[in-house]
Amino acid sequence: MNRNVILTCAVTGAGDTTAKSDKVPVTPKQIADDCIAAARAGASIAHIHVRDPETGGISHSVAHFREVMERVREADVDIVMNITAGGGGDWIPDAADPTRGGPGSDIQTPAQRHEPVAELLPELCTLDCGSLNFGDMIYVNSADWLREHARLVQAAGVKPELECFDLGHVWFARQLQQEGLIDGDPLYQLCLGIPWGAEADTETMLTMRNKLPEGAHWAAFGIGRQQMPMVAQAVLLGGHARVGLEDNLYLKKGVLASNGQLVEKAATLIDNLGARVMTPAETRAHLSLRDPRSGQIVENVVGGDA
Repeated sequence: MNRNVILTCAVTGAGDTTAKSDKVPVTPKQIADDCIAAARAGASIAHIHVRDPETGGISHSVAHFREVMERVREADVDIVMNITAGGGGDWIPDAADPTRGGPGSDIQTPAQRHEPVAELLPELCTLDCGSLNFGDMIYVNSADWLREHARLVQAAGVKPELECFDLGHVWFARQLQQEGLIDGDPLYQLCLGIPWGAEADTETMLTMRNKLPEGAHWAAFGIGRQQMPMVAQAVLLGGHARVGLEDNLYLKKGVLASNGQLVEKAATLIDNLGARVMTPAETRAHLSLRDPRSGQIVENVVGGDA
């Protein structure tokens, strides 16, 4: 069991969830406000996507990311910032010509995906470690693209969160480390319950955890109704946890949640298990992250979690 838990709040995501809940933040100000609310509720890390303020749909705008980052950094709270670098991988074959992307496709090169990270230098960014059938679309991450992307993240001095949606993604993430493309103790996020990747259950989480390299830090999350059960399971298996409206819209059956409420519920669950949520400062030290105030790497005094 992990007694000192890093709790991430994934505040908005890029999915079509705004029509299902008016609590999903859309504008940069709303997203920043939810990061601040998550910090006040006890979250260690805020994981952010940005959206088109007019439509609520996908945005890759560096200006939107910058506004969120600046608003959070100027607030009277502290929280580790984790920018997505996994956008621009959505592929839906065109019905008339499957060699082309149809409506809903959204593809970016590694350099385009990396642009907000390179300009804004958050403490963390995501690096999705493989392709998969993601619901009804294909999420595209070829091996060579991922190697290129890992090099860009490494050159920027930002720690990648290695998002693994299936067991083969863990294998490839280990390969990136063996090739020298991941510095320090790696950080894995086990992403469970997305059709048609790894299932959100104990057996799957344990199998993926057991494939992690020595010294790895790891967290896990489940989507929808599996969000809180996977928080508990991750802590009991020695890992960290993630909640937020990117992954789940409900506080309980029929009751829409805010990000702050999900953090509070998860923090209470962690406390009831006999553990505690780490502060952002403790998180930076544990993961050897850059301090945004000094620009210096904070010394890791704890080591890996695997």
